[in-house]
Amino acid sequence: MRVVVDKQVCESNALCMGVAPEIFDVPDEGPVEVLNEHPSEDMRTEAEEAARVCPVQAITIEG
Repeated sequence: MRVVVDKQVCESNALCMGVAPEIFDVPDEGPVEVLNEHPSEDMRTEAEEAARVCPVQAITIEG
């Protein structure tokens, strides 16, 4: 699995970080940072939930 963030769309709402802090970080300024672009399969639920709660749908899960 690969986590991808469209930084042109991201509004830094930090909802993803609240759901999956092991995968995402939101700095004080700028778009979200993906801490773990290829999380293990046991983190799929958190990654998919983060993508689902993103209000601008900037997160996609590949694979």
